[in-house]
Order: sequence, then C-alpha cells, then structure tokens
Amino acid sequence: MSLPERQPPTLEVRDLHTRFHTRDGVLPVVDGLSFTLERGQVLGLVGESGSGKSVTGYSIMGLLEAPGRIEHGQVLFQGQDLLTLAPRERRKLQGHRLAMIFQDPMGTLNPVLRIETQMVEAVRAHRRCSTAQARQQALDSLASMGIPSPQERLRAYPHQLSGGMRQRVAIAIALLHGPDLVIADEPTTALDVTLQAQILSEVQTLVRERGTSLIWITHDLSVVAGLADRIAVMYAGRIVEQGTVDEVLDHPQHPYTQGLIGSLPSANRRGQRLRQIIGMAPNLLDMPAGCAFAPRCPRASDSCGQRPDFSAPRPAASGHQVRCHHPGPRQDSPEAHP
Repeated sequence: MSLPERQPPTLEVRDLHTRFHTRDGVLPVVDGLSFTLERGQVLGLVGESGSGKSVTGYSIMGLLEAPGRIEHGQVLFQGQDLLTLAPRERRKLQGHRLAMIFQDPMGTLNPVLRIETQMVEAVRAHRRCSTAQARQQALDSLASMGIPSPQERLRAYPHQLSGGMRQRVAIAIALLHGPDLVIADEPTTALDVTLQAQILSEVQTLVRERGTSLIWITHDLSVVAGLADRIAVMYAGRIVEQGTVDEVLDHPQHPYTQGLIGSLPSANRRGQRLRQIIGMAPNLLDMPAGCAFAPRCPRASDSCGQRPDFSAPRPAASGHQVRCHHPGPRQDSPEAHP
C-alpha cells in the first residue's frame, strides 16, 4: 500500500532578492530571504521600520512597483513558482487564493463607492454568480468579522465608517473567497488596544477554521506572541533569527532579537530607563561588509566581517535558526548563568 503524497507547503520562499534601482545606487531591500509556511500556520514577520518586511509582502503578492524588482529567488505557492507566471495568470490568484490586508484600509477601499458595490465586484471578479448571491456572500463575510448591522454597512461609504470599522471591512474583503494565503501588513497598528485585540481574535479564529496560512507583518512583538505559530526576525533585509514563537521569544539567540525584546516596557523594571539598541539601522546604500548588525552589536568581533550563515544554536529546538557568528543567551539572563 503506497503512502499518500505529502502536500507541498502553502508558501515556500527561497533566496529572495528584491532591489530598488535609484539614481543614488542599488538598495538591497530584501537580501536572500528564505522561509516556509505550512497550511493553517501563522508566521509573524517582525523588525524595525525599514527592515524590508512590507517589501517582502509586496514581492510575494506581485504588487511591487518600479523602481523595485525581484532579481533572484523563488516564491512557491503550493509548489507553483509565482515569479514564473504570466501577469494574467497571477491576477487570477490575487484577491482569490492570495490576499493582502494593508495598514491603511483606504488603500483597499474606494472612497467614492459604497461598500456593497466594492464587495459585490470583488466576489464577481472571481466567481460566476448573480448580484444577489454576491451580496449574500458579502454579508456573510462582514458578519464573520463581527461587524454589527452588516446590511447598513453595505449601504455606507468608507468615510461614514470609523477607522476600526473600515479595517474590519478591508479584512472581510480579503477573506471573501477563503484564500489559502493572507499577508497582513500591520493592519491594526493605528487602532486602539481594545479594538486591536478584538480583530486579532477574530482573524485567529477564521484562520483556524478555514485552514488559511497567514503572514502577519508587524514591529510589535506582543502581537505575534499571542497570534503566531512561528516568528521570523528581519534586520536590513535579512532574516537574522527564526523558529517557533516560544523558542525565539523565550530563548532568543541573536543580539538583535534580544535587543527588541529588551526594549519592551514589560521587560524593564519600574522606574528604570528603558533599554534600547544603540546606534541606527544601516544605510542600504552603504551596507557594512559581513553582518549588517555588527556596528551595533556588543559581541562584534573580526569574524563578523564575514556574512554569517544560519545555524541551530539549541540542538533540542527544532527549526530554531540564527544568523550570527556569536549566538547565545543575553549576558544578564538566567540562561547565561546556570
């Protein structure tokens, strides 16, 4: 009896390089990115502003605009390389099996059209159905996001809704067709904490029920701590550490990851100054040789002049990888002093 073939992961990014060609030079915004996302899995992509998180999402979705272009790598969606598809074939997937939620919902919503018009058009763009059937699907999608009085919301224009309600509608549009992959680019950053928690809970429930894979792009570690299964930490266009949320947040091995966690208010004692990572992120036009974090790193040595490869710093931690010549626990942590 032959065993059933293993299904390919929802998404596999292999050695992705995205560069922006400007008058001043070439910016390596995404520099050799690789990760895998299984069905129903949530990946938190975290890092400082300018680390390349959003451009990674646009590159995967095929929404990159000039002067940016993908120069190398593969983006395998269920085994199919999206980068080799003709534009027409790729558009069939966008908004249907692939969806993106933007930080500003007005980037999704047309301000001069009612919500009903926009959602019905989104349904009929990928499905042959009547207007009544499309409208019912739109109502069901709004209701699944916990939107009260969905009939009234359909008749409204975007400017008549609050910021939180607009974001809920934008997420409902992204989930209209039950996509296999959703990329969310900091969609709750501008919302208050209570509303953020509600939306995160609703998205997490929908992902679990539908088996949708989700990439949640954020700079907020507290968000991915409760939402994601795995986490990838980006710095200057590169992933410097990745693994399960528990492993990376409880046992961070890269000095940059430790700096991010250490700068959280909850990680500092009351009355003391907040910890911070010294220095600034590097200028992409003048990247240091080797490790991009070396100029800010307290462990930097001569060996950091060479670009580090991924290694597994904790053999018992499955899938935990760190790109560092000197990985290890923070010097003031209990792990460093057994």
